[in-house]
Amino acid sequence: MAALAVGALGVVFGDIGTSPLYALHAVFGPVGQRLAIDQTNVYGIISLVVWSITLVVSIKFVGFIMRADNRGEGGIMALVSLIKGSGLAKHRKAGFILLGLIGVTLFYGDSAITPAISVLSAVEGLKVVTPNLDSWVLPLTFIILASLFWIQKYGTNFIGWLFGPVMLVWFAVIALGGGWQIWQHPGILRALSPLQAIAFFVDRPLVAFAAMTAVVLAITGAEALYADLGHFGRPPIARAWFWVVFPALTLCYMGQGALLLAHPAAMANPFILLFPEAVRFSVVVLATLATLIASQSVISGAFSLTHQAVQLDFLPKMLVRHTSDREIGQIYLPFVNLVLFAAVTLLVFAFGSSAKLANAYGMAVSGTLAIDTVLFLVVARSLWQKSRRYILLAAVVFVPIDLLFVTSNLSKLKHGAWFPLALAVVIFLLIDTWRRGERIIRQERKIMEGSLQAFVDRIRSMQPSLRRIPGQAVYISHHPDRTPLALHATVDELHELSQKVVLVTVQITDAAHVPETERAAFDNLRYRDDGISHLTLYYGFHDSPNIPRTLAALRHALPELDFDPAAAAYFISLSKVVKTDRRNLAGWRKSLYSLMARNELSPTDYYKLPIEKTVEMRSLIKL
Repeated sequence: MAALAVGALGVVFGDIGTSPLYALHAVFGPVGQRLAIDQTNVYGIISLVVWSITLVVSIKFVGFIMRADNRGEGGIMALVSLIKGSGLAKHRKAGFILLGLIGVTLFYGDSAITPAISVLSAVEGLKVVTPNLDSWVLPLTFIILASLFWIQKYGTNFIGWLFGPVMLVWFAVIALGGGWQIWQHPGILRALSPLQAIAFFVDRPLVAFAAMTAVVLAITGAEALYADLGHFGRPPIARAWFWVVFPALTLCYMGQGALLLAHPAAMANPFILLFPEAVRFSVVVLATLATLIASQSVISGAFSLTHQAVQLDFLPKMLVRHTSDREIGQIYLPFVNLVLFAAVTLLVFAFGSSAKLANAYGMAVSGTLAIDTVLFLVVARSLWQKSRRYILLAAVVFVPIDLLFVTSNLSKLKHGAWFPLALAVVIFLLIDTWRRGERIIRQERKIMEGSLQAFVDRIRSMQPSLRRIPGQAVYISHHPDRTPLALHATVDELHELSQKVVLVTVQITDAAHVPETERAAFDNLRYRDDGISHLTLYYGFHDSPNIPRTLAALRHALPELDFDPAAAAYFISLSKVVKTDRRNLAGWRKSLYSLMARNELSPTDYYKLPIEKTVEMRSLIKL
């Protein structure tokens, strides 16, 4: 458990663990230009930060939301999957799923901004140590980020064990730096009381409301913490949080508050100036390594969410590489990695500083956290059957905090908060267009395929004239009760059929993983002697479908599958979308869907079919 907790430090907590680099600077601005550095403001804001972390991360996420896992997998997509399998009315379910998809799109904004702001804020520490290195900040940031995205292909297991000890040192250092300042100025301990935060809101409501746009930066990474649940599990993450991360963050923020009250000019960089001048360069290097890990946590979360979205048919199929033989949740998506790197690079050079990026950051974080709260309450009520009193109490505690964060960040729309919203709109249009197009294509395909049972009955009546050739054939079916178009072509055009035919339908369930014992359902289609059968294979949305391997494993469990999958020929039906003038979808959506469909990963690769023994047959389907 201790080893897993150290590994979790290297993947899960980098984002929230490096927030002290920029959170308070975003509140007060350079040397207090945004907000006066006085006792009321400092005590109130430090109290807001500490209690925001306590309520949102310690209680809401670690205490409650992380218990809402889908067979070990977390993240907002896991909540969406749980709601899909609930007993809610269809229209309500559709509304909450739509809300969840909006949260997913906001998380991608978080995934793009976090690496940019984290690494920039660390490298900017060089200006404090050596002011003449100012011109090197952006080039160094780019080189560091390029290196980070390059090592993603080695997987989170490698990265976790590489960075876990570094993060352990990081939290020890920030705890010591903060603790030293608290020792010198113990009056800051008053900020531990929630009464300071309440008094701050009562005494200076407008100032406190405006400060919430930056206070939210202290809880960035909460959704990434939840999304990375499948990489390590809840117990190691919870232990690492309460034993290491939470105490270190509390000491660091309070230490920065003490430093600011004693030396207001330290606002130039309140984190780096926590430490003696002799060790500041070493702290900058350590901070840079820590921000790489901050970036890693959201990148891993983006991989997990995208994989879930693909499996649930919210996005086109794309290449997924499993980077660990032991841990199913450790994956790498090359396309997502490339797109994120491009977005992060654009942000670094477009905004140019962590202070400007901070304005854009809070909107993505606060929106995602608010949606997590709503979906969790739905799951607690509809699946866990919690009482109305329980739901009402949780809503009264958590919802006002989320609304406060969201509404305060709306004031930053003109200063950069528009970016994550614009990115969310683009991604949502991609998801929504894919879902709409797939629904139409699926219906068209069903009409073309026709009834499977009727087709098999017709084959039986054709037996004298239908040539049965030696061999074994596997036809990949899109629908369990429909005839694969490749089988239509084989029988109707070639007038032949293999002696042993298995129709395979893959069903992706709402569960994260499906046990091997529940993997398959066999159907002989009413006949036992014609060599034709149907098999449904069930996979979870975090499983990797491998049809040949699954069939080989089922040979002993299902005696009816009396054939060798390694010797079989595989037939798969592909679709070529043909746009029409029908008004079932907007013209621009048809063009977008066609583009996405053309670039989708081939089912042959997706199902791990042997290339040398697979026949792909393409059919024209009207859109």
